[in-house]
Amino acid sequence: MPRAKQSMDGNTAAAHVAYAYTDVAAIYPITPSSPMADSVDQWAAAGQENIFGNQVVVSEMQSEAGAAGTVHGSLAAGAITTTFTASQGLLLMIPNMYKIAAEQLPCVFDVSARTVATQSLNIFGDHSDVYACRQTGFAMLAETNPQEVMDLSPVAHLAAIEGKVPFINFFDGFRTSHEIQKIEKWDYADLKEMCNMDAVKAFREHALNPEHPAMRGSHENGDVFFQHREACNSVYEALPAVVKKYMGKINEKLGTNYDLFNYYGAEDADRVIIAMGSICDVAEEVIDYLTAKGEKVGLVKVRLYRPWSPEAILKVIPKTAKKIAVLDRTKEPGALGDPLYLDVAATLREAGLNDIILTGGRYGLGSKDTPPSSVFAVYKELEKDDPKPRFTIGIVDDVTNLSLPEVKPAPITSALGTKECKFWGLGGDGTVGANKNSTKIIGDHTDKYIQAYFQYDSKKTGGVTISHLRFGDNPIKSPYYINQADFVACHNPAYVTQGMKMAQDVKPGGVFMINCQWSDEELGHHLNAEAKKYIADNNIQLYTINAIDKAIEIGMGKRTNTILQSAFFKLADVMPIDDAIKFMKEAAKKSYSKKGDAVVEMNYKAIDCGVDAIHKVEVPESWKNPEADAFRAVRGRDGRREADFTLGDQTLHTCTVSGLANAEKLMEDIKAGRVSYDFVEVMACPGGCVGGGGQPIHDSVEMAASRGDVLWNIDKNTKVRFSHENKDVQALYKEYLRQPLGHKAHMLLHTDHFGWKMPSGH
Repeated sequence: MPRAKQSMDGNTAAAHVAYAYTDVAAIYPITPSSPMADSVDQWAAAGQENIFGNQVVVSEMQSEAGAAGTVHGSLAAGAITTTFTASQGLLLMIPNMYKIAAEQLPCVFDVSARTVATQSLNIFGDHSDVYACRQTGFAMLAETNPQEVMDLSPVAHLAAIEGKVPFINFFDGFRTSHEIQKIEKWDYADLKEMCNMDAVKAFREHALNPEHPAMRGSHENGDVFFQHREACNSVYEALPAVVKKYMGKINEKLGTNYDLFNYYGAEDADRVIIAMGSICDVAEEVIDYLTAKGEKVGLVKVRLYRPWSPEAILKVIPKTAKKIAVLDRTKEPGALGDPLYLDVAATLREAGLNDIILTGGRYGLGSKDTPPSSVFAVYKELEKDDPKPRFTIGIVDDVTNLSLPEVKPAPITSALGTKECKFWGLGGDGTVGANKNSTKIIGDHTDKYIQAYFQYDSKKTGGVTISHLRFGDNPIKSPYYINQADFVACHNPAYVTQGMKMAQDVKPGGVFMINCQWSDEELGHHLNAEAKKYIADNNIQLYTINAIDKAIEIGMGKRTNTILQSAFFKLADVMPIDDAIKFMKEAAKKSYSKKGDAVVEMNYKAIDCGVDAIHKVEVPESWKNPEADAFRAVRGRDGRREADFTLGDQTLHTCTVSGLANAEKLMEDIKAGRVSYDFVEVMACPGGCVGGGGQPIHDSVEMAASRGDVLWNIDKNTKVRFSHENKDVQALYKEYLRQPLGHKAHMLLHTDHFGWKMPSGH
């Protein structure tokens, strides 16, 4: 069945389906689920009709608990009701969720699964919120990517209505909720056709009505409560069949093979991963790579997490499986294992499959990136006779040593021909918005597949933003950061002076564009040695663009994003530049026409300007062997110098002093607690010893030879040339140290600093 294609994120896909099946939306905003509620509110205000021929009634409450109470009351009144939430917002709804489920009121909670705040607040994604709800009686349906959110969300709504069980319909917060892809969307006529209107009618007739009074939610004691609690068993036992039924309807329409659990990989796999959420797409890429090399690996994708169906998962696990790794995106402190692992363990045990080696891994907490290197690490661990029973991936655990070593450099597993682009911006500077616009232009006006993901810290405005864009002629899975891009743009010149590793993100022969006001000579001064050498050694095509001054000239002030967007289209070669300019101008007219023709024309000028303003930098040959600058901050002869250096995840606070007088002052400051450092270097001679850290560093062979000649001439003209011939050294040994290599000499001249710490309190 052909469907219209549109560029959208997972939130929009979920909202599109939810609007179709909803009478009332009770909402309260919380990141990253808020865009779903926003979309539903906008469509309702615009008069859009759902499958029942009505506009959705949107009710924004003053808290998540209020939204949950509204959902409960609205359902009791016979209105099909939906809400959208995440993290602590979902947890605040739990008291009502128990009641909704027990009263068999069908509804759907669309959840952009997000980290629950623990030792700190984290607004990004994992499954800790939905796992916290697994006892409420809500069914749980998981999706992997925006297309699956569109395809499978109807299952949650339709199965809830017919099965009389409420659903949590969830997908990975930010990774799936905010990732933009070009997907096929449902027509409302098809959604209506699949809906059991008799079940809808029965639900509405079940509503509380003063004309037909009924009692719900009575008080029960121990004599009957237990029995009544068990009475729901048959409903949950029957629900998997209902879910499977509606997955079948969708498969008939779309030609897909969605099931309660889906298997992907070698039919005779001996190493299998079981997981749910966006990591499944990463695993599929890795499986394609490994199976092409003859390895027997596979993946079981969990769709229906609750109610758990042992029969359904056992049906898809290969009979050849010898080792299974279950991956959970949460941490349950103090538990024997995390939730999905325990479900799988119980299933295998009850089925008598005790010969299968079962391990459990944790990944992706707080949106920690899970690239192919992590999945390769899992399969590599499963090769061992005795793999770790519990492990983590994507981090280095130096406390409990559970982490698996990443397979690096990992093979490239993304779809052949995929063009990858990466943009470094400042939160609020328009970079993210411009890239969303670019992605939709390419997605909606070409046959190319697209993917756009936006990485930023919790500050958003004022913080670092990194846009990850992929374009290609083949479907794009790859839900992980781009580390080797065809095109990299730095929109904030401060990132260059701060030494951020951006050039290293560019593939050999790729394009690196820097927005700055610098001449080529000034650029050479600001780029660090590591970046220069990488650019020169890898034939990086280096461009600058002065969008800062151009924006001021045009009258756009600090808004450089439009200029930089058209420069991207010029350099990245994703689509014909003339077409790109045309569609950018159409988008500008649509966005700014209400502000007047002058504003539209200003944006037109910015678009044209970006194409012509780029400047090709001829990379000097000297950059292949640049002057080292790694320790520029602490080199020299001027007393005490401080600098911070980043090693992995740690920042080291260092100090270098020249001359004994300065060293004495440093020791006094340390003792007094006025300063504290991780590393201190003391050079008795101002500037350091010959060839030491305080000397200029020259990498060229010519300079090294010249320096050697000077030192040799000094040495050969000195009367006393060897330390053991020096009369002062001889006297020192005779009168004090006694003999060379003796015990006293060893103790005084070889200091052991192991275990030394800064003075107490610092």
